[in-house]
Amino acid sequence: MSWLEAAARRPRTAALAGALCIAFSGIFFRFSGVSPATATVFRCLYALPWLLGMAWLERRRAGGPGPREVRLALVAGVFFAGDLLFWHHAVLAVGAGLATVLANLQVVVVAVGAWLVLGERPPRPALLALPAMLGGVVLISGIVGRGAYGADPRLGVVLGLLSAACYAGYLLIARRGMGAHGRPVVALLIATASTAAVAAVVGTAIGELDPWPSWPAHGWLALLAFTSQVAGYLLISVSLPRLPAVLTSLILMAQPVTTLAAGFVLLGEDPSPVQLGGVALIVGGLLIATLGRRSRPMPAQAGRLAAGG
Repeated sequence: MSWLEAAARRPRTAALAGALCIAFSGIFFRFSGVSPATATVFRCLYALPWLLGMAWLERRRAGGPGPREVRLALVAGVFFAGDLLFWHHAVLAVGAGLATVLANLQVVVVAVGAWLVLGERPPRPALLALPAMLGGVVLISGIVGRGAYGADPRLGVVLGLLSAACYAGYLLIARRGMGAHGRPVVALLIATASTAAVAAVVGTAIGELDPWPSWPAHGWLALLAFTSQVAGYLLISVSLPRLPAVLTSLILMAQPVTTLAAGFVLLGEDPSPVQLGGVALIVGGLLIATLGRRSRPMPAQAGRLAAGG
């Protein structure tokens, strides 16, 4: 756990490193060449040994999780499985960069969900930014203009929004107490195991799961597991409680921007000017929605706020 403690002493660096780790999730998935269900299952399975070792150390320090924590983590894993399955399909439909931008709309979904479920009225800037972000979604879908990038950009938008909704559910559960008692790694371990189980069932049911992916797919999935499922999540988790919300939001915006750039350079993804205009509307709306908050540290139980992988 020493590396996490060192990261906690440099929260800005930790948050940026975590966002950059997650930014390459879609790139590594595309390089692996496997199906969405296969990627979801194996990124979780490869993450479990790392998490088991760190959870053992955490358990010695903070004790074991209570029944409520276990239940919340198991349910969170179901939502996270939905997030990853929808998002991996969105990557295939509209590209890693645009799918990641769409998944970051979980910020809006969380605000609306917290309003409906927890009675927390969304801040005014979030409501003011909503029309711009919805306009951005329309532009990315390819309804406006010609030459939209992606095998099926309209389907990609739908899948990206479903991914955002599932991840919002994960975050709302996290806010209810998952990992809020000094045991974030144990909670992540349980949620990751739950995600793998759910994705395996779904992948088998729809005939998409490949239980024996070949090399080099294994290598890319192992890299995806460590960078996103382990390092990215934990780096951001330890940094959130130590940074003002404004600064955290700005740092985490590096994730979708990096994914767009990496998708262009490494995968040859070339969104149309109209789609890039949609990206600008969404990212701008997200900044308005989050910069409108008072400058205070993010709650520790908010979990990984960067979305899309």
